[in-house]
Amino acid sequence: MQGFRRELIAWLDKHEAELRLPIEGHPTLDEELAQFRHVKSALFDADWGRYGWPSSVGGLDGSSMLRAIVGEEIATRDLAEPGLWSMIEVLAPTVVAFGSPELVAAMVPPLLRGDETWCQGFSEPGSGSDLASLSCRATAVDGGWLINGQKVWTSFAQLAQRCILLTRTGEPGSAHRGITAFFVDMDSPGLTYRPIEIQNGRLEFCEVFYDDVFVPADRVLGGIGQGWQVAMDILPYERSTAFWHRGAFLHHRLDELVERVADAGEPDADDAHLLGQAFQTLMSFRFRSRSTQHRLAAGEPLGAETSIDKILIAAADQTLYNAVRDLLPGVIEFDADTEAGRWRWEYLYSKAATIYGGTAEIQRNIVARRLLDLGAEP
Repeated sequence: MQGFRRELIAWLDKHEAELRLPIEGHPTLDEELAQFRHVKSALFDADWGRYGWPSSVGGLDGSSMLRAIVGEEIATRDLAEPGLWSMIEVLAPTVVAFGSPELVAAMVPPLLRGDETWCQGFSEPGSGSDLASLSCRATAVDGGWLINGQKVWTSFAQLAQRCILLTRTGEPGSAHRGITAFFVDMDSPGLTYRPIEIQNGRLEFCEVFYDDVFVPADRVLGGIGQGWQVAMDILPYERSTAFWHRGAFLHHRLDELVERVADAGEPDADDAHLLGQAFQTLMSFRFRSRSTQHRLAAGEPLGAETSIDKILIAAADQTLYNAVRDLLPGVIEFDADTEAGRWRWEYLYSKAATIYGGTAEIQRNIVARRLLDLGAEP
């Protein structure tokens, strides 16, 4: 692995300038997408983007650790927006595992090359943390299914060509057993979306509406009623490789913060305490995440224990950006459209770290009940 990393670093050092598109100031979401696709295409053409993926999708096989290394090096150079990069790691392995060979061979390579973007249609207005209560319904018709319902907080839906969608195909109240996953084209007739502006001003999320959207029968992932298994398969990738990339990005930002503070003079005891706290919290996550990543690469099953990873990454995210607020006075008040304003954008985004991907309260309940066997709430 170390030899692979050294060769990758040498290649990135040589080609980094040509991997960056000319973008002035803080990039728009469209500019971030263009940069992301540019980098993915270059990595795929140079084979770095093929390592760790099976040959059935144009990969070069090998351990998922190879993908983790590539993502880490990209994150520490600010070459791609972390959320866009992570969506591949979250969704592609599940499509490979549950899609038909024909579907996998046709759909995954364009994603790996950066030609496409995918999204994940899970949460609903009344079903967020309690995902099993979802109500978006798929009804069998000749040749496939008609889907009706609404999803919300769908990341990058307005940019995506495909969506992994959870629907209810069983009777109401059937919970996990009545859920089916589909692979849906985002330009399907009857599918519309409405972007949601979040507190940092970005339109990263969408409400998505399904009004008699037809999905062919061969777009079922897994089997009818196996959608919960599909959702649970996604979780290990979100909590391992994707979180590892986020942690690498945060470590890069911490290095920048330390440099900024040092440039301002010798930090006093309070400043050193804030930096130490941010470092300690981040390293607690990174050591945990490294173990999780190695377990995934070894083929070990991942389950409820990954809630610990989620708790730790959220704490690291918020601790770091709270330190930015306190150590760089005024920096988060900069115009978010300027280069300096990235600190503001990222600080505001960090406030959602204890909400997205499962709230901190839900994660602690999972740890208490399923790992510590403390029983249900009274």
